[in-house]
Amino acid sequence: MIVPIRPDGAESPGGLPAGTPGECPAEFPGGQALFRLAPGVSHLNHGSFGAVPVPVQEAQAALRAEAHADPDAFFIAVADRLAEARARITAHLGADPDGLALISNATEGANLALDAIPFADGDEILVTDHGYGTVVAAAARRAPVTTVALDAGLPDEDAVRETVLAALTSRTKVAVLDHVSSPTARFIASPRLLADLRERGVTSVVDGAHAPGMLADPLAGGADFYFGNLHKWGYAPSGSAFLAVAPQHRRRIRAHVPSWEDEHGFPRSIEYRATVDYTGWLAAPEGLDLIERLDAGKVRAHNSALAAHGAALLAELPGITPLPHADALAMRALRLPPGVAETRDDATELRERIAAEQGIRVLVWPWPGGGGIRVCGQIYNRPAEYERLAAVLPSYLRRA
Repeated sequence: MIVPIRPDGAESPGGLPAGTPGECPAEFPGGQALFRLAPGVSHLNHGSFGAVPVPVQEAQAALRAEAHADPDAFFIAVADRLAEARARITAHLGADPDGLALISNATEGANLALDAIPFADGDEILVTDHGYGTVVAAAARRAPVTTVALDAGLPDEDAVRETVLAALTSRTKVAVLDHVSSPTARFIASPRLLADLRERGVTSVVDGAHAPGMLADPLAGGADFYFGNLHKWGYAPSGSAFLAVAPQHRRRIRAHVPSWEDEHGFPRSIEYRATVDYTGWLAAPEGLDLIERLDAGKVRAHNSALAAHGAALLAELPGITPLPHADALAMRALRLPPGVAETRDDATELRERIAAEQGIRVLVWPWPGGGGIRVCGQIYNRPAEYERLAAVLPSYLRRA
């Protein structure tokens, strides 16, 4: 369910005046001890790069030691071990092990997917103005793009769906959509929208960078191509991601660099890359296992509640407007006042000033008419960190 937080004092569905912080979430037991983050920094930006828990770091370190101890044995067996790791990962995701390949990041997934789609003269690709820059750029290299402007204030998934469908034309071959948009933390590629695209003969390419680990069943929508990161919310080492492909498209997936595993086809042909460092992929299942051991439902509920608490505190500040949000997400986005962070350079400068002077890491994103700020919730965070951000942010907005 998507619930707009209204800054006008009207009642929210929960009965509290919207923009008023609800019950402050308790700290997650043992959450901070599971990470080796710098203690003097408030890491409120988990969605950008993730963070690797200590048990996963140790699993990767053991794999690296094994590779250094006997490189021949490690690399001769690595393709089969990747298949085993993939099977563990797909068990968590509810996916077909033969239909998912391990890759390095979402941008790689976008390029692999788009390379597998046969475009003809006149075909177009639909994207949205909430799409991630490198993914949108990958689409623009293959065919002309039509960009759908999604009003940041669209109240719910149905409104987003109707806006996307209204932009389709007879030339729309592919729709490249975020599952959860990166800066604005919006649900876009809902199962209902994906079903509508299938009915219209439009191939769906879904950027699920933020969904695995944060959502219980990220692949439920049945996209033609779905790529997602495991190193953000899945507690995997950096450079751990996947590409899931529907059966009818798998034979057209080609590795960007051919390897000795090409004869096996997808997914092995995508995963095998000679003597690269495979330890992140091999350790990636440990991150998803850890979430289950901690109780995945409790982790997700805690992270979402913490992000909501932080957003509610920021929503009380003059000139800041909350964007509609989804309860299931551990990210919240708010618009900054007009004139603040309207360009990429200005947004970067504001973000880095806050980090350097206050030791607070947040995402500040550019947007015409006033940029935005995104806060995330993770088990290593504490409510006091968001309270400090709310206390210092007004001075930076006055200086911007």
